[in-house]
Amino acid sequence: MANVCLPWSEAISVLHPPVKVGAMTTMLELADKVATEADAYRWLEELRWPYGVQCPHCHGTEVALMVPKNGVSRKTTNGSMTQRRVWQCRPCRKQFSAISGTVMHGTKASVRVWCMVIFQMIGAKNGISAREVSRQHGICPRTAWFMLHRIRETMRTDPLISTMQGIIVADETYVGGTPANRHRSAPGATSKAGRGTEKTPIMSLIHARTGEVRSRVMPTVDSTNVAKVLSEHVNIGGSVLWTDEGSWFKPVGRQFLLHETVNHAQDEYVGPIGQTINRAENYFSQFKRSLDGTFHHVSKEHLQRYVDEFDFRYTTCKASDTERMGVAVRRGDGKRLTYKRVKRFG
Repeated sequence: MANVCLPWSEAISVLHPPVKVGAMTTMLELADKVATEADAYRWLEELRWPYGVQCPHCHGTEVALMVPKNGVSRKTTNGSMTQRRVWQCRPCRKQFSAISGTVMHGTKASVRVWCMVIFQMIGAKNGISAREVSRQHGICPRTAWFMLHRIRETMRTDPLISTMQGIIVADETYVGGTPANRHRSAPGATSKAGRGTEKTPIMSLIHARTGEVRSRVMPTVDSTNVAKVLSEHVNIGGSVLWTDEGSWFKPVGRQFLLHETVNHAQDEYVGPIGQTINRAENYFSQFKRSLDGTFHHVSKEHLQRYVDEFDFRYTTCKASDTERMGVAVRRGDGKRLTYKRVKRFG
């Protein structure tokens, strides 16, 4: 069975199956849970394959654990010892582990560190910086930076797999410095020097009932780009759209079952039938405070991954940290992210 990403309205019942993954809620309990590398692999197996271990190559279930001769660890090709739990698929004869085919594939960092960083990241409302991870877990800043980007990759929502349907709240915001604060060497800059750049627009779509949010970094805010984002993530023909009076929403709004607006220029924030975009504005408020307080500055090239991170946490805010970690691990199945791609802003 291939990896499936279901709508978040079904997440609690389907993506959080009733399996015994423990009622872990604290970092101390997690540290006890993954006391060794073998324990960390075992924990990831429970999260990734809640219905039984499955081969990531052929998706077969006829698999067997390859137990080391000493029952604890085996020697690698370079002569070092590892506690990695290796499985072998009987139909395709390939070997794999809980990190095969995921963002953790080929990692040189400890899997115990991966478990702790993932758990720490999904529960950090304001995010966590690479420097914090480097200092707290004893890894170099570059490794921590790459690790966090790979975790953000698991949080990304694929619009080709599922679309939202229902009442959709849409709004846009702008992230970055003002043109007046551009560096003095930049075109159009004033005499004031600074690191500010042109603001980058971000558009967010929030399901009014389930709270699922999907945000996209946009080149410009116009009717064409707005229609493209909405058509990728929303079943337009079966949904209702709530927006402000922005002119760019009007052309695509005619394709919805109903398009309701609020007029902020007249101090209208909740319309006659209850339409409002307050939820999107609350999300933007939290997102911007976190960017300023935790990361301070995010380049436009990497901004989408940070947006995916905050989308994931906002969408799963009602789930426990253990459930969120399980969803993140399962959504990372089949997602590979190399260091070269990250460095080239891929």
